[in-house]
Amino acid sequence: MSKKDNAGVAQILAYLNEKNRPYSAQDVFTNLQKQCGLGKTAVVKAMEQLAQEGKIKEKVYGKQKIYFADQISFLTLQSQFADVSDAELKTMDARVAELSAEVQTISQSCRQLETELKELNSSLTTAEMKAQIQELQAECSGYRGRLDKIKSATNHVTPEEKQKVYKERETYVKEWRKRKRMVTDMVGAILEGYPKSKKQFLEEAGIETDEDHKVTVPNI
Repeated sequence: MSKKDNAGVAQILAYLNEKNRPYSAQDVFTNLQKQCGLGKTAVVKAMEQLAQEGKIKEKVYGKQKIYFADQISFLTLQSQFADVSDAELKTMDARVAELSAEVQTISQSCRQLETELKELNSSLTTAEMKAQIQELQAECSGYRGRLDKIKSATNHVTPEEKQKVYKERETYVKEWRKRKRMVTDMVGAILEGYPKSKKQFLEEAGIETDEDHKVTVPNI
């Protein structure tokens, strides 16, 4: 193992003893990447080596390995960390609870800010709003011009003329339906004694139907 690797192993050991908390190899690689300059593979090998030498502890959870400082020094066989009194533990627990509440508050604030940022990103910019206003104003101006032109026209259809057209349409539609029904009845009567199909009869008689021209009788 090179001097650089040895120095990296020593730095990893010192880091785990200093922090005295569980870490995965990925955590250590991320936290010490700039300091020790070891690649992830080298960090994994270094931590496995330290665990094999009994300098740190290793725990396996499924497919993941967790490493942490050995509470008993491998040199003196005594605890390498100072004893902590009950009062100190209570103080630490209170601090942990305080920090947890602070983290929760900050996380909630971050979520609110993310929501606001999302809304702002989906909103129009000032330049876009100005452009849209100008576009709508131009559109409104066009509609006003058309309305003024319609109002100033002298050839408007009177209500009486409009009603007359509707009545004429109703009369023509009724007549259309009446004649269509008469032809349908006549063809039906003929087909009762006709040896061929309806389609063949219509072709031979030269009769064109509404369906041939893809039209239907409109509603009144």
